[in-house]
Amino acid sequence: MTEKSLAQVLQSVENPAETFRNTDLGWQPYVFEDEYTNWIEEQRAVAKSCAVVDQSYHMEILEIEGPDAVDLLESLSVNSFQKVRDGDPPQAINYLTCNPDGYVIGDVIVFYFGENRFSSVGSEWINNWIRYNAEAGEYNVDLEIPYHPFDDQDPPEFRFQVQGPHAMDVMEEVADGSLPDISFFEMDTIEIDGVRTFALGHGMAAMPGLEIFGPHEHHDEVLDSILEVGEQYGIRQLGTQAYKTGKIGSGWFVAAVPAIYEHDELQGYREWLDADSMEASLSIGGSYESDDITDYYMNPIEQGKSHLIDFDHDFVGKDALQEMMEQEQRERVTLVWDVDDVVDVYASLFREGETSKFINLPDVATRWSAMHYDKIVDDGEMIGLSKYPGYLSYEREMLSLAVVDPEYSEPGTEVSFVWGDETKKQRVERHEPVEIRATVANAPYVKGGRTNL
Repeated sequence: MTEKSLAQVLQSVENPAETFRNTDLGWQPYVFEDEYTNWIEEQRAVAKSCAVVDQSYHMEILEIEGPDAVDLLESLSVNSFQKVRDGDPPQAINYLTCNPDGYVIGDVIVFYFGENRFSSVGSEWINNWIRYNAEAGEYNVDLEIPYHPFDDQDPPEFRFQVQGPHAMDVMEEVADGSLPDISFFEMDTIEIDGVRTFALGHGMAAMPGLEIFGPHEHHDEVLDSILEVGEQYGIRQLGTQAYKTGKIGSGWFVAAVPAIYEHDELQGYREWLDADSMEASLSIGGSYESDDITDYYMNPIEQGKSHLIDFDHDFVGKDALQEMMEQEQRERVTLVWDVDDVVDVYASLFREGETSKFINLPDVATRWSAMHYDKIVDDGEMIGLSKYPGYLSYEREMLSLAVVDPEYSEPGTEVSFVWGDETKKQRVERHEPVEIRATVANAPYVKGGRTNL
């Protein structure tokens, strides 16, 4: 039988968790340069001066329009849409979706442009979930994907994020006229060299900034304007290396295994998804091993996203999340890695015997897996999961986002995690897993221009 759906792929393997753990990373969502200058200086620019990220090409766009657009989006999301119903566009929503058991499928940014017109920008698998439910629920909406990261065409819009201590100074000079006051995750419009753009108050690395987007034909001239004005502030354009590490300091959990692989109510969705979809070719890395794919799921509370949840409407996972909110959950923290243990990992390259798993700075894990899970231990007992490891040059520290049992969440608590990946992935070298000590710290770890994290 030819595998044409995710459901058929899952039927053809003995254990999906084991299969995904042994699957090499076959796709890379970031399609821009690793570095434009030097990743250390690019990171420093985020924290000390100003940086610009060209986000035009690495995110899928799904356009949703029609009389049932709000009802569709609201039915799948933990977010309240009351502001959309009552307020004026433009608006932005940090759109978070869960399965019926309250575990995260994923999140994107949904933009509201008025007249039942929305755009979902971000991960393919959240857009897939929206598309499936639009069809299955027979909602009166029109859906279009004008751009996918692997398309051989330009996207309809340029999208730049300008961030850092001097980001607003740069944008004050770039904008025609005075820059409107745009608070975090609020929107307005500005003109740049006569080009009308939307502006979102945002900052991916816990620093103040704006995300701006407008017609793609003006991509080069708007970027040139930003770089020209930013030169006096030491602006740098971020490559993927510096860009991907921003989430560590800001405490933002991005991708966990989407919670779609086991639940009976999602069988129709698994049959709808293609066998060549990203959901069918996950690559899970790290030292944590489980034969139960649901052990890799995460809920929005432990991810630090409970502020997004509003029970003013019916949505998938509502009942489960209401119960979760009443129960003790693992807590989001930052792990500060022990310097001597990190240095010893590199020292193993110069000793006889097995080496430790190489720490590839600054973005440590996503070169060889899409989702990373290291087990955190205390006296041999697992107490949590370390995810998203990376190095921040402006902090001079190796860090990782993590979730731990509540009794270990106090800043200053000393824990250890296992560093290694004993799988058959070709991208992973032979190595000996080691324990690395770490100290629990707050998440977000870096304080800056973002609030309500």
